Amino acid sequence: MKKIEIYDTTLRDGAQAEDVAFSVEDKIRITEKLDDLGVHYIEGGWPGSNPKDVEYFKKVKKLKLKNAVVVAFGSTHRPKIKVDNDPNMKSLVESQAKVITIFGKTWDFHVKEALKITLEANLGIIHNSVAYLKKHAEKVFFDAEHFFDGYKGNPAFAVKCLLAAQKAGADRLVLCDTNGGTLPDELRKIVHEVIKQVKTPIGIHAHNDSDCAVANSLAAVELGAVQVQGTINGLGERCGNANLCSVLPNLQAKSGFRCISDENLKKLRDASRFVNEIANMSHFKRQPFVGDSAFAHKGGIHVSAIRKRPETYEHMRPELVGNSQRVLISDMAGRSNILRKAEEFKIRLDADSPEIQGILDRMKDLEHQGFQFEGAEASFELLLKKALGLHRRFFDLVGFRVIDEKRHENEEPLSEATIMVRVGKHIEHTAATGNGPVNALDNAIRKALEKFYPELKAVRLLDYKVRVLTTGKGTSAKVRVLIESGDELHKWGTVGVSENIIEASWQALVDSIEYKLLKEKE
Repeated sequence: MKKIEIYDTTLRDGAQAEDVAFSVEDKIRITEKLDDLGVHYIEGGWPGSNPKDVEYFKKVKKLKLKNAVVVAFGSTHRPKIKVDNDPNMKSLVESQAKVITIFGKTWDFHVKEALKITLEANLGIIHNSVAYLKKHAEKVFFDAEHFFDGYKGNPAFAVKCLLAAQKAGADRLVLCDTNGGTLPDELRKIVHEVIKQVKTPIGIHAHNDSDCAVANSLAAVELGAVQVQGTINGLGERCGNANLCSVLPNLQAKSGFRCISDENLKKLRDASRFVNEIANMSHFKRQPFVGDSAFAHKGGIHVSAIRKRPETYEHMRPELVGNSQRVLISDMAGRSNILRKAEEFKIRLDADSPEIQGILDRMKDLEHQGFQFEGAEASFELLLKKALGLHRRFFDLVGFRVIDEKRHENEEPLSEATIMVRVGKHIEHTAATGNGPVNALDNAIRKALEKFYPELKAVRLLDYKVRVLTTGKGTSAKVRVLIESGDELHKWGTVGVSENIIEASWQALVDSIEYKLLKEKE
């Protein structure tokens, strides 16, 4: 069984999507999730382009990844600067990434019109860049930018660009359909010709402007490509990149290639929803393989048939990608997900436990209110423990007040929270300030509780996101708040929902604190 390398560029190419902006903490969390999924390479960003990516490469070194290697991305050196003096080259080396990917021009149109240099000079730039980086990294991948458009216009020059990178020692030659306009039949013909002319293993990097990115990626692999580059949920500039949530199951479950372990493939839906939550985007219900509707059945004839033999109206078993069959007129969906999560949390729950139905009913009610637990695993673990009698109440709220005051037009607002909580027979009443109402409330509640639970001193609020759930209601809309908290060793996500943003934030903050205290007492 031929093994295919999965190269994820969600953190770099995916972050170029409209409405997507990842913080450094977002990128670290997604890195951990992708590593758990089992991808081979995670393109972390362009360390020479912005301070955020520089910080990311410093922080990511501290992670103990099990499966993936983090890749630094950049371009070939500038035409008028020697390779060893180019700041971009230095930034790539300083990232200390074991693998570096650089892109270079392979379309003569770009070389002449964008770089304003000769074709021969461009070949030298590619060779010099790859050769220089090979001295500083274990592997160097060459992304042949606009390769298919370049090949259509000047096939001899496009191939010469690949050969220049190959001669310099590139470990992979990645053919990029940068504008996303190549159709599968065109791509097959070009890849077939290219493979006969190069010795270095090739990869494929397809964009989705013609809605062919997945099809083009599969076609390239069938012809001999050993690496597929793409993003979770197809995030990316313009119409996006090849969607790994479709590429992975199509290659592994349908075409006989080996990408990740079968056990990890079952985590695909979870990874898809996790990235959407961190990106603060709605889940695409009809996304193939991992969407809510991917294996949902409503028509009477369909429902009758799938109850006897699922394959009558399903192209594959949904469990292979972590999804589940849904019959829209019943409550069949969800049990397997709950059992799987309970096992992950090391909570004993038998398949025939009567509590499962209560958990399902509670989940349906919460989802109707707007709760989503992807990216808020700690809140879901608390939900399970409450339903199974494994939860412990550490404190009770007596009341809180939050004041946000702006004293002058040119001054920043002042936020202060006052809180009263009961711990056993003790009442604690305190106040704290913050750089916003939520930060002030977070500071106040931890200030009130730290004398009883000193372990809370290690907890920090790392990230905070708000999503409006009910459109058309203006400032009275219901919102979902997603909070990431952490201590010296771990990070966890919690969620709250309300028409009042402070109340939604309170729910998520309380879950965060209770989760920490429960873990300390286990």
